[in-house]
Amino acid sequence: MVKLKVIACDVLNREISYLASQSRCFVDVTFLRQGLHCTPSKLAKAVQEEIDRANQGFPYNNYGGEPDYDYIVVGYGLCSNGIVGISSEKIPLVIPKAHDCITLLLGSRKRYKEWFDKNPGTYWFSRGWIERGAQPSEERYRALYDEYLAKYGKEDAEYLVSTEKGWLEDYSKAVFINWSFLGNSDYYRQFTERSAQYFNWSYTLVNGDFMLLNKILNGTFDQKEVLVVPPGKKVCPSFGEDIIKFE
Repeated sequence: MVKLKVIACDVLNREISYLASQSRCFVDVTFLRQGLHCTPSKLAKAVQEEIDRANQGFPYNNYGGEPDYDYIVVGYGLCSNGIVGISSEKIPLVIPKAHDCITLLLGSRKRYKEWFDKNPGTYWFSRGWIERGAQPSEERYRALYDEYLAKYGKEDAEYLVSTEKGWLEDYSKAVFINWSFLGNSDYYRQFTERSAQYFNWSYTLVNGDFMLLNKILNGTFDQKEVLVVPPGKKVCPSFGEDIIKFE
């Protein structure tokens, strides 16, 4: 049986956990907290530490089999260059050719690009982003306002929250990526709809596609979709359609 060590962002917890439970491979998953991509050097450090730990050996070698994982799957895209420089001493890395996790949720770079080209100003929502990220919402900014109100008073609180919202002016659409078989879709859909109403955005639900992640977690590595990085090589951006390469 192929043994996969998966290192992934916690926003993909539900999706990866489900697919791992159905995989024909042995899948050992470590989720890293959401938000590390905001400081790329911290993301690279955290991923590298887990890669180094995986290279120390397969922890469940109870029957005298091979002592190592076969592959280390890095469940991140380029993510603001947050995986640049990572490498593995002994075990090949498998990394999706993606800018970020939205490609993994939609199922392909092509689909993501087509949507991006036709729908500028899209802000993406998913189960993991709603649960584990600070998604734009009335709840988020009400809590922020209460915090500032207690510290600075009403006038300053209103100004600071208005300033915090400034970056959202580039967006006009809230899109919920739904993997319906995961269940409880209504909660996440309604959260996204409320957020859209709060910001006067349009709302859309799109069905996600599990095929890309499913193939990876079943040990099928299509070179058009993933980069297999040999031991000793480092990940770097390609500045092209493949997004990442090794050197």
